[in-house]
Amino acid sequence: MRVARSLVLVALLPLFAACQLLDGPRENASHVGQTRMQGQLTAADGKLLFQPCGDQRRYVVNDTGGTSVLQQAASLADNQGKLFADVRGRIVAGNGDGQLDMETLYRVERSGNACNDPDFKLLILRATGHAPEWSVRVSGKGMVIDRVGQPPMAVPYVEEQLGDGRFNLSTEANNQHIELWVAPQRCVDSSTGSIQHMSAELRIDGQVQRGCGYFGGSRDD
Repeated sequence: MRVARSLVLVALLPLFAACQLLDGPRENASHVGQTRMQGQLTAADGKLLFQPCGDQRRYVVNDTGGTSVLQQAASLADNQGKLFADVRGRIVAGNGDGQLDMETLYRVERSGNACNDPDFKLLILRATGHAPEWSVRVSGKGMVIDRVGQPPMAVPYVEEQLGDGRFNLSTEANNQHIELWVAPQRCVDSSTGSIQHMSAELRIDGQVQRGCGYFGGSRDD
């Protein structure tokens, strides 16, 4: 549903459901033969192992994409909980259960229940920030903005591709000019320590709040 200059217009409220930005994950030629997976990371015998959600098998991680997943997992590892990872790669034959050739690391965080996130498959993007707290959830139905001390705000948006993987989501709603700027850049959440693959800036009427973001299951970039 892209138009000139890669702009995508989502249907105006309240008819969110009438127009979908994406009907499903988009195909990306560079991802041929790869699968996006979520699961648990553990270390054993000097190796990093990945166990997909709902699967008993574990795969030795081979960082073919240069994601630095071993170092990033080590920076989060402690006795406080399990490590969750959202990755893209190829499962290949190998000793034991096999090997995961990891090409992309979307995020890694301390979590024991992220596999059960009911919203993940519906989301195009999630971005969060702190001081003050804010979050943005983007789907084919629109953009929902949550800010501390204020009720959630659901708005339509326009997407503009800016090159080099950067893009901007913007809207004029409730007499406010709102923009979410996103760039492919490793980002560390200042509160949780989670590592995400995108940096984000929420701009409302010129006020800028910075944070991190990652693609949900409805975006295949």
